[in-house]
Amino acid sequence: MDSQALAIPFAELRRSHIAIVGGKNASLGELTAALTGSGIRVPPGFATTAHAYRRFVAANGLQPVIDAAMHEWREGSLALADAGRRIREAFLRGSWPQDCEAAILAAYRTLSSQAGVEAATVAVRSSATAEDLPDASFAGQLESFLNVGGEPGLLRAARRCLASLYTDRAISYRQAKGFEQTQVAVSVGVQLMVRSDIACSGVMFSIDTETGCDRIVLINGAWGLGENVVQGTVDPDEFQVFKPLLSDPRCPKPIIHKKCGGKERKLVYAEEGGAPTRNVETSARERRAFVLQDEEILQLARWACVIEAHYGTPMDIEWAKDGESGQIFVVQARPETVQSRRAAGALRSWRIGRKGARLTSGISIGDAAVTGRVCRIEQASDLGRF
Repeated sequence: MDSQALAIPFAELRRSHIAIVGGKNASLGELTAALTGSGIRVPPGFATTAHAYRRFVAANGLQPVIDAAMHEWREGSLALADAGRRIREAFLRGSWPQDCEAAILAAYRTLSSQAGVEAATVAVRSSATAEDLPDASFAGQLESFLNVGGEPGLLRAARRCLASLYTDRAISYRQAKGFEQTQVAVSVGVQLMVRSDIACSGVMFSIDTETGCDRIVLINGAWGLGENVVQGTVDPDEFQVFKPLLSDPRCPKPIIHKKCGGKERKLVYAEEGGAPTRNVETSARERRAFVLQDEEILQLARWACVIEAHYGTPMDIEWAKDGESGQIFVVQARPETVQSRRAAGALRSWRIGRKGARLTSGISIGDAAVTGRVCRIEQASDLGRF
């Protein structure tokens, strides 16, 4: 692999290339190269490299801006929110060096040609070079942009991906994990969009995320694009499949649990102006219906087992169904880093002994009961007091 390359097709990448294109894009390369022969569908795409990121930083003179803001934050003279904003604004004022821009646009034109269109609609995602490591995951901390079309829009979205390396959450996470702030670079993944805005999408795990049982595939899904499920802003459908019986002809449908979620909204393409996507309310019929048929549930579960066997570890996988072709695609896969790292032991349950007045309700995340003080932040400018 050429360390000076600026943009590389997924098909030429492997999971060993994290230092070049980050964990997310290295995994997409692995899926594309190693598992499409097993029938797993992965949308094609390409990735910019860590070298392209550093070229951008150097060409726009950003390193002194980053160093100064980080120094002031550590010294306590600048709030985290202000430090991050200063750096992100500097990135957004920058422009791609000519060689980087040429490489990105050449790769985009090739991708569009493969799709048989003049300007393909793509998802533009950030991939950190320290992402999806056994002891650190930057998942969800950097930005992604969906339904991006045309060369100017692609270059803008890619620049915003670079800037998102310095979101407040990403900065504080690197500090907590002991990463030097300038140690991590960003690769930008550009992948053909799956028209799940007119179908459904979601996530699945080759391990039960509540109990750690490795004999279960857990699938969540909702209508529309997948960001609502990934970010936990919608109550999705839930399906559980018993892995040992997937290959047993005596049990053609080892689906052991199905729950119809509320699915109150869906993320779809915006038809004109403003943001490229928007949330709309789902119909009563959509809320009552499951997003997947049984055969689709089983297909996804089998794919999860194939991916897990290839990687040799429980996996966290994103999937999407194309509403035009009816086909299902895997759009991301990464090692599961919570339950799979816990030592085996007794299953513990927790119960609140004395309850107060209910203040709010929602979907819980976690596996214990705790008490503590609530800190209410009225506006972003008060974050420094938290």
